[in-house]
Amino acid sequence: MLKSVTDWFKVETADAHCDVPCGVYDPSTAQIAAKTVAALTKKIIDLPLPGAKPEEQKAFENTITRMVKVKEEHAQICKQEILILWTDYFKPQHLEMFPDLHTTFWNTAKLVSYCKQNVDLPKSEELQAAVQKIADMFHKAAAAAKK
Repeated sequence: MLKSVTDWFKVETADAHCDVPCGVYDPSTAQIAAKTVAALTKKIIDLPLPGAKPEEQKAFENTITRMVKVKEEHAQICKQEILILWTDYFKPQHLEMFPDLHTTFWNTAKLVSYCKQNVDLPKSEELQAAVQKIADMFHKAAAAAKK
């Protein structure tokens, strides 16, 4: 009678952050994306309205469309990066260090969605601060892991 593979080889269970445990996590991409959202929000607000000439209208429409597109792309990058940190890097033991961890990430994800859908400079600045808080949490957790 043949033994099962587990009888032939010692098989141990391994725990990992993600599907491919690379161990590379960094909030800087989310920070840059949040900064880009804020910068483009300001540019959209400051963009002068076009004159009556059709070519001015077309130039304005082209510029505003491109700005909105890039703002939304970076909002999506920001959301993706914070969700990776939330779901892959942070573990249940981090809740002791950061009791508001889930609320912080939840509210930041909702704020990214708001900034993606709207042109609101104070909210985009709030997004930068929220992502900075996440970055601070990450760096504190990473430093504690090295001890």
